[in-house]
Amino acid sequence: MNTNSNAYTIGYASIMVIIVAFLLAFISSSLKEKQTENVKLDTKKQILSALNITDGDVATNWEQVTDFVLNADGSLAEYTDEFKTNYADTTELHVFECTLNGEKKYVFPVRGAGLWGPIWGYVALNSDKNTVFGTYFGHEGETPGLGAEITKPFFTEQFKGKTVTRDGNVVLSVVKNGKVSDSSCEVDGISGGTITSKGVDEMLKTCLKRYSSFLSSATDVTSGATKVEAAAQDSAAAKMAVVDSTINAVKDTIVAKVEPIVKEVKDELKK
Repeated sequence: MNTNSNAYTIGYASIMVIIVAFLLAFISSSLKEKQTENVKLDTKKQILSALNITDGDVATNWEQVTDFVLNADGSLAEYTDEFKTNYADTTELHVFECTLNGEKKYVFPVRGAGLWGPIWGYVALNSDKNTVFGTYFGHEGETPGLGAEITKPFFTEQFKGKTVTRDGNVVLSVVKNGKVSDSSCEVDGISGGTITSKGVDEMLKTCLKRYSSFLSSATDVTSGATKVEAAAQDSAAAKMAVVDSTINAVKDTIVAKVEPIVKEVKDELKK
């Protein structure tokens, strides 16, 4: 065999390419399950970060979280399918619920566009569904030192305690650095990262608005009860009123029948 011929070189190269391609495909297939699990683990870690849970084992901490989907009427239904790692599908809105120190927290996935690619995040609210408990933001390719700073604590920490909605509108906002006029709902954007900051602002307003049916059932300030609870209380009061009315009617009927008999007995005793 002439190892210096073109045919030998082409044949040898072709065989090596086939072998390497086969090995790469085999390795990729073998690691796919592990890669998928790592992506799920990372997504859960991001959600837990929004809940300010950063210590301990992710799998153990995740046992506190329940994955729900939002119904059209604003109620929640537990999500029983395989855990998702991408929430770009707006036809299925997820809400994660977690109880910390006896108080419920709700986490909402958000997704938008930055300067160079997708940005995403998770916003955790207190039980009133209107006060930020914590946030997490991520990006695919924002500029280091500028737009990429949305992942840093100095940015995410600004959101804690901020108001989300007012009069049915999402007022949680990211404004130009140094231009905050309403500290109850606005945070400073990234200096030098104006487009990414605007992207986060638009992402929050667009995505959180989709949950308006759920957020609108927030705690009633005057009674301290949710609208659902208040409705339940009103229903219970109405039922009690019916019971009281029935009892009074029965009592009146009994009295009406007994009084003539008592009078008749008294008359007989007088004789």
